[in-house]
Amino acid sequence: METFRGFIAVEVPVTDQIIQFQQDIRKTDANVKLVEPENIHITLKFLGDMPVKQIDAIESIMKRAVSSAQKHTITLESTGVFPSENYIKVIWIGIKGSEKISEIADILNQHCTQIGVKKDKRGFSAHLTIGRMKSAHGKEQIIDILRKYENTLFAEIPVNEILLKKSTLTPKGPIYETLSTIPLYE
Repeated sequence: METFRGFIAVEVPVTDQIIQFQQDIRKTDANVKLVEPENIHITLKFLGDMPVKQIDAIESIMKRAVSSAQKHTITLESTGVFPSENYIKVIWIGIKGSEKISEIADILNQHCTQIGVKKDKRGFSAHLTIGRMKSAHGKEQIIDILRKYENTLFAEIPVNEILLKKSTLTPKGPIYETLSTIPLYE
């Protein structure tokens, strides 16, 4: 049975401010793996390994999730980390105006159980992953950069569609391919 590693996402065009934020992180000696600019996105639902024959069912769930969602704009603003500054795993940019994408993510989370995807117990947390800390080395430098950018407006992004993406893991990082695009309504 042919499978693919998949997720449902909102694409985010990379701005100069996001690039600058990543460049400042890169200048530290912190042990951080940055997300490649072309791979930056907002994950609405991680699916994991899925049978290719489930793509139609996934598209149906995606259409249901956006059935009452209109096109809108979100604001990329502020910075932070998961789970905490004492133990940094993920460096992120925050999202304001995320109520609609949160609703879409919640519907996806509910209905993807029908195709064998486990429900996320933590629920959706609107953020844009910028990088992952591989060790605590350089943590203080990262915290300083977060403070520098904590009130930065990175971008206003139109949300016009959600995408089913295929992720192929390689030694140089993941390669993403869009399998399906589901538009939001006017």
